[in-house]
Amino acid sequence: MNDPIIAEAAPLPPVPRRTAPLSIPFRARLNPGVETARRHTLGWLHGYGMLCGEAATAEYDALRLDRLMAYFYPDADADELALATDFNAWFFLFDDQFDGPLGQCPEAVAHLVDRVVRTMDDAPELLPEEPDSPLVAGYRDIWRRITEGAPRAWQLRFKGHWERYLAAYHWEAQNRTRKGVLPLEQYLKGRRDSIGVQPCLDFAERCGGYVLPRELHGRPPLAELRRLTAEAVIFVNDIVSVDKELAAGDVNNSVIILHRSTGCTLDQAVRRIARTASARVEQFQELTATLPATLKELGMPADVHDHVSHYVASMRHLISGNLVWSRETPRYDDNGTAAVRSRPWADLFAAADTGVPAAGPGVPAPRPPVES
Repeated sequence: MNDPIIAEAAPLPPVPRRTAPLSIPFRARLNPGVETARRHTLGWLHGYGMLCGEAATAEYDALRLDRLMAYFYPDADADELALATDFNAWFFLFDDQFDGPLGQCPEAVAHLVDRVVRTMDDAPELLPEEPDSPLVAGYRDIWRRITEGAPRAWQLRFKGHWERYLAAYHWEAQNRTRKGVLPLEQYLKGRRDSIGVQPCLDFAERCGGYVLPRELHGRPPLAELRRLTAEAVIFVNDIVSVDKELAAGDVNNSVIILHRSTGCTLDQAVRRIARTASARVEQFQELTATLPATLKELGMPADVHDHVSHYVASMRHLISGNLVWSRETPRYDDNGTAAVRSRPWADLFAAADTGVPAAGPGVPAPRPPVES
């Protein structure tokens, strides 16, 4: 079967205009501790060697990744928000490692992912020694801080979600080297892991000081609500990041898949994906209305009802916060797209072999040069 004729790729409108058709009725709130968290994470990144120098710091700081977490967790206390901004910074810097040649080498990606996964082992001191890159050292610190004192059931679920998120990078690398266009449903199956929504929802439980019962997580409607949350975030991210992916030669984007599989223009693909995202949010709203009956049927106590309400509110924060931040950040504008292959932090895995030191806990973090 011949591939469809692909319509000429006319430039897309700016992110605020292309996201205008989205119907997401949830109000975004910003955590008032965002500036303190921002300064903390800049220092943390310098302390672990993930940012070096004023130019790299200024470029990273302009993205305002801290604000994404402040939208996700508007009621988190200062310590929880600082931890969230640390792991979110790690998310994005790790992701940027694969926009260049490394992202086209599935075997190399699998090896590097395995190095990160091994930091979650219960006895990491028994593992084979290998020089740490700043990313591996930074992740080890995040894992230690985020799981310290957490219930074992939560730790295991959180670890499982992280492992699937990390494994998805190998899946994405394979997609970049495959022939033909990945079917949209097959793409979504892997993208639900690579988007990182599930670990973020786990962290919402930590912020709220509760762990939802396993029987709720493993059955409808909560499992469906988690899927819908992930897909709403996926589709919005794909709409705003399509220029970045095209510049990097990436194929892991639902807009690009639709454009190449149907022959529609990029703008038409954006509009279709926007309608799909809005439909997911509508489904989300309908399902939330069924939760009280489910909780009553299962005989859940009043405190679980309250915890579920907090968890559903957290899902709304992720959906709305992702959209608002995506419209604010320069990561997806023309300058952000032009920088996709030249980020100053794009070779952090090579740092362990090029003499860049990875500082550890107790090493004073240099004062970040950007304090505005």
